[in-house]
Amino acid sequence: MAFLSLPSIAILQDENTSLTDQAVQSAQEIPEQTGSVLSVVKDFFAGIVGYIFSTDFVANVVSSVLVVILAIVFYRVAINLVPRILQRRRPSEDEVPDAMRLARIRRQDTAVTLIRNALRYATFIIVALFIVSVFLRNALPTVAGASILAAIAGFGARDFLRDIIAGFFILFEGQYNVGDFITVEPTKAAGLVEEFGLRTTTIRALSGEIIHIPNGTITGVANYHSGQQRFTIEVHPKDEEAANRILTDVQDGQELYLTPPRLMEREETAEGGPRLRFLASVLPSTAWLVEEHLVERMKASAGEDGLAADPLVYKVDEREIRRLKRFVDPEE
Repeated sequence: MAFLSLPSIAILQDENTSLTDQAVQSAQEIPEQTGSVLSVVKDFFAGIVGYIFSTDFVANVVSSVLVVILAIVFYRVAINLVPRILQRRRPSEDEVPDAMRLARIRRQDTAVTLIRNALRYATFIIVALFIVSVFLRNALPTVAGASILAAIAGFGARDFLRDIIAGFFILFEGQYNVGDFITVEPTKAAGLVEEFGLRTTTIRALSGEIIHIPNGTITGVANYHSGQQRFTIEVHPKDEEAANRILTDVQDGQELYLTPPRLMEREETAEGGPRLRFLASVLPSTAWLVEEHLVERMKASAGEDGLAADPLVYKVDEREIRRLKRFVDPEE
């Protein structure tokens, strides 16, 4: 290995000296930079503490609290006053309302729940905007903050706006009202409409659950305006003994039906056996009481060979048939 010349050794010594000087200088600058950063942090928190204990902040808090209290009082008074105004012509509890009056009552209840829901949103938005304007008096930060919040909330507001728009069309088209029994697609949720709001519809199922459904998710609605489903059940016993057993057995469990199964017609068939025609009505979404439960009971009552054919179940409303006949030309 060759020895280094004197000029090369001098150059290396100069480089080592410069590196040492730079390290010393950097070590001296670290405390200064750390001190400046800590000074900025200290000034920041000192400014926050000073603002919190300043008269401006206290005045803003007091004014915001007063606005919130006044808004709560206004909301309470409004939601109690609206039903009295809209329901002032409601019939007394002793009167039995007819179909038209019952429909009017349901529309009134829908308007009450809708206005209450709208008041809740309006009161919250107005109070929030007032509080923001109190604390953010500088226009530029307010506009910048509002733009950022709008951009962030825009992704989550799509479903919110969709629900409100769908709720508007449901109300405008009169698809259902408070008090109607409905089945909602695609969730298959069924129950009595308890509240209709701008964003959600609240229904109570027959088993007691409260179901909240966003209006924007509703793709279809089955509205049972009459509040019941009517069924005609036709049975063909082979003999009178089987027919009498069926007539006796259908008298049990009548508390499950709106209209218990009752014999509407009894006649003799060409084969010599009787034909029984029953009428029954149940709450919507409980059609299984007739289509499954009642049919199986009739089969069991008649016996293994007591029926000439399986019972026939017609889910037809005779009043609707008479109404549809007016739109059908009998000559066609």
